[in-house]
Amino acid sequence: MVKQKRKGPKVAKKKSKKLKNMSVEEILQATDATASEEEASQKGVAASGVQDTAPQLSKEERRVLERKLKKERKKEEKQQLREARLSTVQTPPAKRSGAELALDYLFGWAQKHQSWRFQKTRQTWLLLNMYDSDKVPEEHFPTLLAYLEGLQGKARELTLQKAEALMQELDVAGSDAALQEKAPRLRQVLQLLS
Repeated sequence: MVKQKRKGPKVAKKKSKKLKNMSVEEILQATDATASEEEASQKGVAASGVQDTAPQLSKEERRVLERKLKKERKKEEKQQLREARLSTVQTPPAKRSGAELALDYLFGWAQKHQSWRFQKTRQTWLLLNMYDSDKVPEEHFPTLLAYLEGLQGKARELTLQKAEALMQELDVAGSDAALQEKAPRLRQVLQLLS
């Protein structure tokens, strides 16, 4: 026994040439206009002289046309969204410098944020640049000293050794302007870690 394919409802009416050239929106508007004219003529009101250019559509044809219209609108919206995204994506955000990241790290530690976690690179940057007032401003230095109190192990030993070496260099050089600027911070770090 051979199974036969099931055939769906037939909507195979030939479309007129006018219908093929019209857009989906125009067809739906024209059918709405003719439907309103029919209602008006049934009520006894004279038609406004509009020619009947739109063919009568069955419910099935109308539903198909409405779906097509909906798809076209969706496609246009997606295209507009793509174009809008392209215009905004062209400028990538600027990367933050190591100084900003390290100071944010220090600020997060001071505020005891739950999201704060130890980061070796940030700590290293802070330890290398803690004597430079341009890189670590005065308002952040007391927080950095508090952070150094909790320093442990090899990092504490190396920081203390470097501070002692810089202090000896300061005593020998004496009048070096760069070291003179670092002297107050250097003394505070030595006092803290000793």
